[in-house]
Formats: sequence, structure tokens, C-alpha cells
Amino acid sequence: MPAAGAFGDLLADLDADVDAVAKDLEVYATSTPPPGYSLDVEVAGVLASAKARGWDQFHLVGYSGGASVALAFAAAHGGYLTSLALLEPAWAGNWADASEAHKALWPEYRRVAALPPEEALPAFVRMQLRQGVDPPARPEGPPPPWMAQRPGGIRAMVNAFHTYDLDRDALRRFHRPVYFALGALSNPDQFREEAERLARVFDDFWLEVFPRRHHFDPPHRADAPALAASLRSLWQRSERKSTT
Repeated sequence: MPAAGAFGDLLADLDADVDAVAKDLEVYATSTPPPGYSLDVEVAGVLASAKARGWDQFHLVGYSGGASVALAFAAAHGGYLTSLALLEPAWAGNWADASEAHKALWPEYRRVAALPPEEALPAFVRMQLRQGVDPPARPEGPPPPWMAQRPGGIRAMVNAFHTYDLDRDALRRFHRPVYFALGALSNPDQFREEAERLARVFDDFWLEVFPRRHHFDPPHRADAPALAASLRSLWQRSERKSTT
């Protein structure tokens, strides 16, 4: 979904004094992905948006592909961040310590991304759910115009994940608080393993599991008040850390 719609409920639940901006991914800024697209394009977009608002320090929250971008941003420009919130990153590095089950996901994602859109999107959804969990019902009526960009964007991001070198040592040097929201009904070989691997990287890591949620029924839409409360706690934790 476009960021304004995806995060609308969450933004409404945050305090009025929170200066929050919902930013779309750069891969969807044009009708087709930009030439030479990589996660560096997304990182540059986040930095440009922050500088345009005069932000020297800020909290960064990302969901799915946006959470992968947030990880890449923390590795490249961690000094700008006072905290990092990851809502089920679609990808969290091509590191050798991943399990065989996790490694097997990515050739399958690349295969699925190359299918015709009417086959690719349902398969893409099913892969990210725990076995036995039903995918969300397809909305009635014609798809919104922005859906036309999604197959190409998904292919571009999957290819970018395949080639990107996420600097784990740089992430180890990021000592600000990190929050990870995990849906218990999401594919554990992907998302729970990501949480477990990142817990070994960050020295201030907080995992919160939402028992009834999955990747396509995420807490920022289905449990916005609870997630807003968790983010406020994260930000307070960051402020306390800054004063000690």
C-alpha cells in the first residue's frame, strides 16, 4: 500500500506532538523502477527526506521492504538515528549464518517474482505466511491504480536484496535502541529467524510478538494503538539512553 494509507491509523494514534511523516519507497516513485535500482537509492531517498525537513536526528520506522531499507540506512548513516523500529523486514542481509530453510526462500522468491502478476502476487503472499494460515481475502472491485506498479517493484526489490551487501559490522556499531515487531502467524523461517539473527547483532534489541498478526495483517494497521504505545516506549527508552 502507499505509505499514507498503510500508516494512517498508526499516525492518528501517535501523540499530537510527534512530527511523523509516512514516506513511500523510491521504487514506486515512478511508473517503473529507476534504472540501476538498489537499496542505495532508497537510503538516499530517506536521507534526502530528512534533510528537506531539517532533521539532524530522527527515529526511523520501516515495514517489510521499508524495514529492509531502514536496516541499510542504519548501516550507512546510523549517526542520524535515535532509534530503529523494524516491522518484519522483508530481508535482513545475505549472511552466512542463515539457516538452510531461510536461504532456500530467496531462490524461490526470485522464481515467483518472474511469474506473470496474476500468479506471482498470490504466491508471494503465501510464502510469507505460517503454514496453514489463510491469506487475506482479495478486496472486491477493481484493483487500485497503484497495484499496477507492485509486480515490477517486487521484482526490483528481490533482485536488490540478492546483490546488496548489508554491513553487519556497521550494524554492530549501532548502539541505539532497536525494536522488532513480529507477527506470530508470519512465516517463521523468514521473519522469526530474522529477529533471532538481528538480536545477535544489536546490543539493545527489543522483540515484540503480536500473536494474531501476520505480514499482511500487520500491527500498524490492525493493532495501531498497541504499536503506537510500543513506539512511544522505544522513543522514551532512546531519550533516557541519550541522557546517561
